This record gives sequence, structure tokens and C-alpha cells, in this order.
Amino acid sequence: MFDTTRRKLLGASMLGAGAILNSVGCAASATTLTQKGNIMLDKIPQLPQGLIEAANFPLIEAIHGRRSRRFAKGASIPDGPLAYTSTEAPEALSEMEKMLLLTTVAGNTGWSNLIPHNRFYSPKIPNYAGAAGGRTFPSSAGFHTTEVFFTDDNGTYVIPTRDMNPVSIPGAEVDLNAYLDAHKSRIIKLSNGRMNTPRMPQHMEMHNEWCANVPGSTLIIPVADLAQHLILVLCYLVQNGACVFDDVKGQPVPGMERFKSIVDVENPFPLSYVEQLALTEVTVESATSCYAGALMLQAMGLGGWMYEGINPFSVLGASDDPEVPGLGFRFDMLEGANLPHVTGLKGVFEAHTPPHFANMRKAVMSVVDRKFGNGGPFHSETNGPYKKTELIRASAAPFGDDAINCVATMAQYIYDTFGRFPATVPAVFTLMYLQAHKLDTGFYDTHFAGGAYLRTHADHDKNWG
Repeated sequence: MFDTTRRKLLGASMLGAGAILNSVGCAASATTLTQKGNIMLDKIPQLPQGLIEAANFPLIEAIHGRRSRRFAKGASIPDGPLAYTSTEAPEALSEMEKMLLLTTVAGNTGWSNLIPHNRFYSPKIPNYAGAAGGRTFPSSAGFHTTEVFFTDDNGTYVIPTRDMNPVSIPGAEVDLNAYLDAHKSRIIKLSNGRMNTPRMPQHMEMHNEWCANVPGSTLIIPVADLAQHLILVLCYLVQNGACVFDDVKGQPVPGMERFKSIVDVENPFPLSYVEQLALTEVTVESATSCYAGALMLQAMGLGGWMYEGINPFSVLGASDDPEVPGLGFRFDMLEGANLPHVTGLKGVFEAHTPPHFANMRKAVMSVVDRKFGNGGPFHSETNGPYKKTELIRASAAPFGDDAINCVATMAQYIYDTFGRFPATVPAVFTLMYLQAHKLDTGFYDTHFAGGAYLRTHADHDKNWG
């Protein structure tokens, strides 16, 4: 009876919203909203009112109502004009809240739409993408080299989705419960207990010591394989007739004359510029992922914010402090380097560089296989969103032996010359995090004039039970 009543309430809510949109001339949007409501929530057991509220929450309100709400239940600011100590105990997110947030930050949302045209490729289509699936955030040319890690009171985990196949076929109804379960089944636990991020200047910015990675919170950590991303950028350059020269050492890449029939060896791009471009692209990718989650915080009535105030080397496990293992990634202190060279976690997240690959050619071949091999975006048997998916995927411009050899020559030169790949930017990169926690509204009622939090925050405990 309870489930039936909730479903009736849901239907009335969605139909009511649809009717309002229809009344102001937005028939298409109204139809979509009603349909989305039925698709998303119909089979959720013991449907919480908070989920209904989140489904109905206006995007424009999430955008304009977004704030960094740092004060969690259990937090304390000991002194100063905003001093306040919470009277409530820390409280973890529910399993439903956690999975909604994780799938907002890293969820697969169906098949990606390939870049459809470049007149220099006709009648072929561009072959840039690295993944066949689309996610909740965009990635440069569909490269998708980022995975999402997270930590809470119970442990530290990764939820790998960059090469995940869609849960449902295009246009089909999506059972949100099945969608969340499909993502939950991919989660890998890396360690027990919350990641240790000591509240000391070498590990954390001191303005965050009272609020970052606190008990009860969920800290989400996007991590990019920047080495793989750079290989994809080099593939992109070669496919478009370009290459790089070593502006750091002030010399061309030896052997590039062999490829003058496919790349312009007289006008190469500076290596440092190309690596900065790749770094910027993964920064945007991870920040966009966190921003999607920040908007969902508003709809769900959770506190939290996106920030970068925890030392990324401490997070990755490269602080050289055994009490701060972080994600446990391998790192090396290379001769003459001031910072650790982090390369990944064996069997979980391995950057496309030695020692995880025997040489750079093998790393390049791994990228090519990801693009053109089984399940890749340019394999004819990979499903997709098109009426003639097999034809579309098979129409990608080929990436032949000369192109592979050209990319491998540049990549191996970088590694041999600098003892690392990439040369000037990290192989593994993280910077932006998203934290979610249960908000202590008492702090805001005490110190703010009003409007410091949204109705979803005010009603959170009642709506989510």
C-alpha cells in the first residue's frame, strides 16, 4: 500500500509539473518531464520523498542556489566571528544518496555521439574518441581518461565507468533502481576506513582543516590518466597532419623525417604547449564532473562543495609518509625532480607509461586498441545510438601503421629524453574534489540573515528519513 501510494503521488507530481509547462506553451518539455519521472523512479523500493523532490528540482534553481556550504553536522569553528559548534553528530549519506551522487559525477548515460564530420576526412568520419559510452560530463573529443575514486567512513573505493557499456538501449525506459545497481556493482573497495588526510599544512590547506574529509562526509576524487590523454592528443595531431618538437631541449624529435608524408615536420607544435593543452583538458573534465555533482547537492539538500585544498600527492599516496597511504599509487622520485612522478595503481588504474607498460609503443598500441578494438568506439560490432551503427562505426578514418609509428616515435623520444612520460606535466593528475555531507543548518541560522540554504536543505532530514 505504501509503495502504491508513493507511486500515485509521484505520478500526480510529475503530471502536475507537466500540466504547468503545457499551460505556458512548453508541451515538448512537459512530455519529457512526465516521461522522465515515470522512467526514473517507478521501481525504487520505499521511494523517499527526497528523491521525488530531487527529480522535480529546477535546474535554474540549482545553478543560482549553488553555494559552498561547508558546515557539516558534527563540525566546529572554535573561535572568531563565525564561531559555532554543531550540536548534532556526524551523519553519513544514505546508500541511495551516495549512489545518486556518484552516478551524477561519473555515471554512464548511454552511447556517446561521435564527431560526425571533418571535410578533410570525407567520406570517412573523425576517429578521435577513446570511449564508446557517454558519461554525465564531457571529455575532449570523447577521450575519457578519468576515473572517479571516493572515500567515506567505511573505506576508499573506485567506480570505473570510462569504458562502461550503457545500462539500457537508446530510447528505452530506464529503471533508476537497476541503473544505480549496475553502477554499484562496478565499485571496487581499495581499503578499509576513511582516507587519512592529516590536518597539517603539508597535507591540507589550513582553511579546510575543520571541514574537509570530515566524519560522515563522502569525498569524491576524479583522477585522470594524463599520460593516456597525451597519447590521444598526439594521435589527434598526427591524424590532422601535425607533430611536435622538443622546445624544452631546443631540438626536433629524431626520426620525424620518416613521416613527412603524413605530418608537417617543418611546422611542428612545441611539446610543452601540447602537454599544457592536455593538462588543461583533463582539468576541465574533472572539474565539470565535480560541478555536475555540486548541482545535484542542491537538488538533494546536501551540504558540500568542490575544492582543491587537499594536497594531491597526499591523496594519490605520494607523500612518502606511511601513515598517509592515500590511494596507494606508485610513485618514483626521479633524478633532479622536485615532485613525485606518480604512475598509478597496479590492476586498478595504470597510467599509459612505464613501468606499467614495457615501452611507449606498447602504451600507444593500448590506446589504439581501446579506440578500434572490441567494445571501442570505432569497432563495427560495438552497439550505439545510430540507425546504422555498424556502418557509422566502421566509417571512421583508419589509423594505420605509419600513424602509429609516428605517435610511438614521439612518445618514446619523450620518455627516453626526460626519463618520464609526459615530460613536463604529471602522468596521473588530480586536483579538484567534491565533498558531500549532511548540512548543519543551525550554523547558518545563527550567522546568516536568511536564504543561506535552500528548501531542500531545510527539509532534508524529513524528506530522506
